[in-house]
Amino acid sequence: MIITQGDYSRMKKIFSFFILIMFLNCNQVLADDTSWWNHYGDEILVNNLAKVYAQNQDLKIATIKTKQMQEVVKMSLANELPQINFNPNIGRELRASDVYFGNLLIPNYSQTRYLLPLSMTYEIDIYGKNHLQTKSFKKLSQSAIEDEKIARILISSTFTANYFNLIKIDRLIENNKKLVDLQTNIAKMQRLKYERGLCSEPEVLSEEQALTSFQQELNTLEAEQEIIKNQLITLLGEKEVTNIERNKIENIKLIDIPDNFDSSSITKRPDFVKSELYVQRTGLDVRVARRELLPSFTIYGNIGFNAYHLDRLFTNRSFLSSVGVLPSWDVFTGGRKMANLRYRKLECKKAIEEYNKTVLTCIQELNNSLCRIKATRKNYDESSKRCQLEFDKFTLTQTKYSIGALSKLDEMKEERNLYLRENEHISEKANYLVMTIELYKALGGQDYSENKTL
Repeated sequence: MIITQGDYSRMKKIFSFFILIMFLNCNQVLADDTSWWNHYGDEILVNNLAKVYAQNQDLKIATIKTKQMQEVVKMSLANELPQINFNPNIGRELRASDVYFGNLLIPNYSQTRYLLPLSMTYEIDIYGKNHLQTKSFKKLSQSAIEDEKIARILISSTFTANYFNLIKIDRLIENNKKLVDLQTNIAKMQRLKYERGLCSEPEVLSEEQALTSFQQELNTLEAEQEIIKNQLITLLGEKEVTNIERNKIENIKLIDIPDNFDSSSITKRPDFVKSELYVQRTGLDVRVARRELLPSFTIYGNIGFNAYHLDRLFTNRSFLSSVGVLPSWDVFTGGRKMANLRYRKLECKKAIEEYNKTVLTCIQELNNSLCRIKATRKNYDESSKRCQLEFDKFTLTQTKYSIGALSKLDEMKEERNLYLRENEHISEKANYLVMTIELYKALGGQDYSENKTL
């Protein structure tokens, strides 16, 4: 039988199509998980996160690792298929001494040989060892996808937390600049009162000391602002950007989190899914290690041409073919295979313990997150009340000043207290926003509205 070039091309197309169909399900793409971020009502944040998903180098590395594992699965599947090789050999045995074949003498022996074999080997997967190995690599590939999800959650959480801290600092800097200007005037007026003998020197020193504290805090905030901006630019993966587009903290909506979540919420966390895959993969590896103790059977065959003259290379008499079965059984390997089996069993036991640990950790993180959110929400509500009371006091002070019941200095001090309360209120709101991000991580990037207990 002679395979023509056309037959070879058709076989190659059919084989390529078969491989393509088998691996269509391996090319999984992660969708942008923006449903959670939409709850904050900040389109700028959502747009920035879309850039992070597209440009962040750590996420790109995680995606590449996922694709690498998909290629490993394909390599493993290739071991289940027949291996076909073409190893031509054209050689010339140079003139040598006389060659004897029994009583037959060939003086000055020399010969040219043309060998064009097409070789095929196929290990018969009687026990399903190779297929189990492929399934194990598929579990490893799925674990890589979960690692990519974990990276997306961590990167997006880090970016959003820094984003909220940045807009908090923006607002604090704005207030602290007003505080510095206000305290400068207070210190001047207090100094003027001292010069007129209306107050003691410690009162003057106390106000000047407060001015240096406000200025120091302003310097610290401006430094933190630049540091966080640099971190956000790095997370965005942009080299030429010098500023971060952002909203104001007053425009960020507060998320109302339910008091409880269904226990099934943790089963969708990437680390939980990964621990399950780890247990399944180690179980498959144990089965593979057991089957390696059994004998293997390999079918081999050759088809091609063997000639000693070039003009007779493709004649009927030059055609050669062979086929056979090659059994193989490692009778003694020094205990290597049994040690490998015991190692795989121990790995499976370790995977089960890792799974149990992951379950407890997931529950703990979800409960801790809910506890912190409830506490920060209560603190935010209390700070709202204090801020409103401080505003009412300032309004009352303005009324007293307008009728001459208080001095301008007293009004300015009350205004200072109002800015300080506002700073506390802004910080409490930012803390609550950050705690909602912790809940996002505890839920594995799921939308909280889909997992609340009704």
